[in-house]
Amino acid sequence: MSGDLVIQLGQEALMIVLIVSAPMLGLGLAVGLAVSVFQATTSIQEQTLAFIPKIIAVFVAILVFGPWMLRIMVEFFSGIFMGLPTRIS
Repeated sequence: MSGDLVIQLGQEALMIVLIVSAPMLGLGLAVGLAVSVFQATTSIQEQTLAFIPKIIAVFVAILVFGPWMLRIMVEFFSGIFMGLPTRIS
């Protein structure tokens, strides 16, 4: 196994991590922004008001995008394991 192959696998793994985590991070960001605007307009400065909706949004994103995320990761790892015999030699 050459160094170039290890670097390529590392790059692919980082891209998969970014792609898989994007829906959860994006939804958490959108909910956080909406809660911040709501807090600014109503002058409510309760910390749990900003934290609880983000947690719920991330859990909803996991439920909605979970099958897609699992499929992406399974395809990546099966590609690694299926190509392992040809890459090592």
